[in-house]
Amino acid sequence: MKPWRKSKRQNNTRQPNLPGVFAAPAAQSRRLATPHDLALGVARGRLATAVALFALAFTIISGRVGFLTLFSEPGDSTSQHAQITDRTTGRVDITDRNGTVLATSLPTISLCADARKILDADEAERQLMKALPELDEKRLSNDLRNGKHCAMIKRHLTPKQYYEVNSLGIAGLEFQPDERRIYPAGNITAHVVGYTDIDNNGLAGVEKSMDSQLEEGTKPLALSIDLRLQSIMHSELSAAVDNFHALGGAGMIMDVRTGEVLAMVSLPDFDPQRPGTASDDARFNRDTLGVYEMGSTFKIFNTAMALDSGLIHVGDSFDTAHPIQVGHQFIKDYHPENRWLNVAEIFTHSSNIGAAHMAQRMGPARQRAFLGRLGLTEKAQIELPEVGAPLVPNARDWGEPTTMTVSFGHGIAVNAVQVVSAVAAIVNDGQPVHPTLLKKDSVPEANPNPVISARTSSLMRGLMRLVVTRGTAKAAEVNGYLIGGKTGTADKLSSNHKYDEHARLSSFIGAFPLNAPRYVVFALLDDPKGTTKTYGFATGGWTAAPVVSHVVSQMGPLMNMPPLDREMQAEAEKQVLRPLGPQIVDGMPIEEGSNYAAVESDSVQ
Repeated sequence: MKPWRKSKRQNNTRQPNLPGVFAAPAAQSRRLATPHDLALGVARGRLATAVALFALAFTIISGRVGFLTLFSEPGDSTSQHAQITDRTTGRVDITDRNGTVLATSLPTISLCADARKILDADEAERQLMKALPELDEKRLSNDLRNGKHCAMIKRHLTPKQYYEVNSLGIAGLEFQPDERRIYPAGNITAHVVGYTDIDNNGLAGVEKSMDSQLEEGTKPLALSIDLRLQSIMHSELSAAVDNFHALGGAGMIMDVRTGEVLAMVSLPDFDPQRPGTASDDARFNRDTLGVYEMGSTFKIFNTAMALDSGLIHVGDSFDTAHPIQVGHQFIKDYHPENRWLNVAEIFTHSSNIGAAHMAQRMGPARQRAFLGRLGLTEKAQIELPEVGAPLVPNARDWGEPTTMTVSFGHGIAVNAVQVVSAVAAIVNDGQPVHPTLLKKDSVPEANPNPVISARTSSLMRGLMRLVVTRGTAKAAEVNGYLIGGKTGTADKLSSNHKYDEHARLSSFIGAFPLNAPRYVVFALLDDPKGTTKTYGFATGGWTAAPVVSHVVSQMGPLMNMPPLDREMQAEAEKQVLRPLGPQIVDGMPIEEGSNYAAVESDSVQ
């Protein structure tokens, strides 16, 4: 081996670089190690150790996550995936009958402050006001300095607000899980669904009446409401309120077999997300809380009572040529026929005089008992807290004058739910109807104690059809759908408890298809004004009847009820009118023109 290779190998031999023990390598042999070098070496060693520990921890965690992902059961509470997807809010959803969500709770984040941990309250206040300018500065200043463990700063932060506040990095600010109630249908279902406070406590509507069930339930609460029909009724009623410059309106659709309310609209309405900004009038439910003298729609009950008693028959006639004096007042007809009219004509022409004569023959006791069986003298039972009690005369005051005025809907005030439920029973073979806002899965069995006989019910369906074809509700006709009903136009009571003939409640209640009754549709307008198209009239036949017509024409196809062709409708109409007899039907001419069809007012002058 050559000496120069050996010498070179010996010169390259490196010793451990330990300061104070061995000399540094040739390249660093000019100086000894310093304290700085020592500290740097120690730091490097610790860093290497930390990296190794982090690597080990990462390996363990990754393995654990992989194991859980591959081998955990779907319901295993140790699975992170299960914890996320199974998470529920504290209040269950409210849906319509088809499962469309009407109210739901969404997880949110709320911000609170632990004043004991805030290092610089002034700086924290300045930055929070910049991120959340809607905060009350004085209250925020107090919350950041009051020493409380958790002072609530803002509930329900938006994702953007949460990001901005979190980015501030202020010690002492804490985020808490929260939830907020959301109403996807907005004002369209506001009076039915209601709303909650900021802590999700029900304050109105179903949210209040079913508060415990919504808090403790495990599955959504299904209402009877059909959002499609609710939207149709809302649209048509809103258009009528605007067109006739009415103060408001009410509309309902009910399934006569089950009592399920498929639509309930009250106008004006409000945004349930911000109920505090709504007026008292907007929050007022005209379908349930408002009680009104309904006018001639009550002639349905007066006529059904008379026919079912057996004391009066559809062909019996009464003198309507002369007004009836009641004390210092007179019962008159606004479109007098000035002749004797049979029961069918009294009903079709909406004669107040004729209705009063029929009620006289029945007497106060029979009338009061009959209205009681229809649920018109007691508070309606329905799943809402906002229900008004009817204004009913005391039994001792229910004499002959009251009997006569009640026959055409004055002297007694009820709500729309009561009227709709009572008419549903009249057209459905007398089967009692109990209104509900909850979805039913089946049709109840027939009640052995109907409020009227099936025979009387068939007579009433025939009379209600004549009102549409030959009476005051020609505007309610719908091609392909056999509809019948009754108009009502009642003068409103003024502040001095006198009737104001220039302010009225105009309504129409209809049922269809009359050959096999399924639905009752009701519309009411509060003090509508006549237009040039209605020749200045604002009665029920001009204002409310078209609303029902438009609703029925749209809801029929939606409910799998295609319109009948002309031949089938004619045959179905014969079936409906047959119980009245040809003498009654043929003896009632079809009047031309539509002006008469809406000239109606029900009042005591």
